[in-house]
Amino acid sequence: MAQLDRSAKGVYLITVTPFTDAGALDLASTDRMVDFCLEKGVTGLTVLGIMGEAPKLTIEESRTFVKQVLARVNGQVPVIVGASAAGFAPMKELTQSVMDLGANGVMVAPPATVRTDDQITAYFEMVNQTLGPQVPWVLQDHPVATGVQMSTSVVIKILKNSPTCVMLKAEECPGLAKLSAIRSASDKGEFQRISILTGNGGGLFLPEELSRGADGAMTGFAYPEMMVDVCAAHAKGDVERAHDLFDAYLPLARYEQQQNIGLAVRKHLLYQRGVIASEAVRKPGPKLSAQDVADIDRLVRRQTKRLNDLG
Repeated sequence: MAQLDRSAKGVYLITVTPFTDAGALDLASTDRMVDFCLEKGVTGLTVLGIMGEAPKLTIEESRTFVKQVLARVNGQVPVIVGASAAGFAPMKELTQSVMDLGANGVMVAPPATVRTDDQITAYFEMVNQTLGPQVPWVLQDHPVATGVQMSTSVVIKILKNSPTCVMLKAEECPGLAKLSAIRSASDKGEFQRISILTGNGGGLFLPEELSRGADGAMTGFAYPEMMVDVCAAHAKGDVERAHDLFDAYLPLARYEQQQNIGLAVRKHLLYQRGVIASEAVRKPGPKLSAQDVADIDRLVRRQTKRLNDLG
């Protein structure tokens, strides 16, 4: 499969990293998870993201997991690997390793240590040098997780100066005005058009983002078919259908996006759906209470009813 490029669109699902109850990598569940995502119609996969517990993996575990995912995908869809790191040496090492394994690109977010506009742009100039001219990469703008506020002008400057940056993962919240401004700038020819996929956990603003010029979603949710179906309906011009589908899933997507327990909610749902064998989150990590589980069960029942009513 060709490397990631600026024409990418659809749903690139951010995957979880399955573990056993004892905390080891669960490669059998990894295979089931890949199969599940492909069956639900995702366009691509993104692994070792923030919700993939990447900081909790050793470098060898990261390679093992990526290798397993790539083998199971077997070229059916593109795979992007999170390569953000505290330093450029580990970023380069992981990038070279996963690209050699067959990854289609990597994703990089700014570290919490960069604050000013000049520091941010200088950092990404070094990212370009580190990754080299052959590696397509994704700029991740996720200030809630990174603590780094990248203004619209800074993002545009990075994109202008980064010929191998082919995608923006836009997940500032709220970020609709910023998304519109970036898309407008490329439409005016200020820089070459890139793919824009949005995050905002479970696509909490997905229909609006699509209407603002996003090419799809790159985020996680235990029901990836929501994002697939919403993007498909919107692409066909059936915007009302896209909103109706989105509304049916929204209460559960919102619940899954709670700070602290969101990953535990997602893994619990994937366990319930038979995708992974354990809902374990590596330490330090959250655990659900009986009340949390009761909330989730109620939301799933209500979601199922609303989807049946929609037909």
